Amino acid sequence: MTTNLGTIDRVFRLLLGIIFLAAPFVSGLAMFESSTAIIISVVAGIVMVGTSVMKFCPLYRVFGIRTCKI
Repeated sequence: MTTNLGTIDRVFRLLLGIIFLAAPFVSGLAMFESSTAIIISVVAGIVMVGTSVMKFCPLYRVFGIRTCKI
């Protein structure tokens, strides 16, 4: 795996992932009364945090996108 995420992209994904992970448990929104919505939000959060930590996005590779300068 080669790095294809730049610093700004990684920070954005990390923050968005943390929001997705925390939202079902602290927001109190009615949409999170469904267990399906909770699962989708948690999985999306894990994917966002994971791609940020690994500095690699498989979809970016498929579409030939690179946000890093290396």
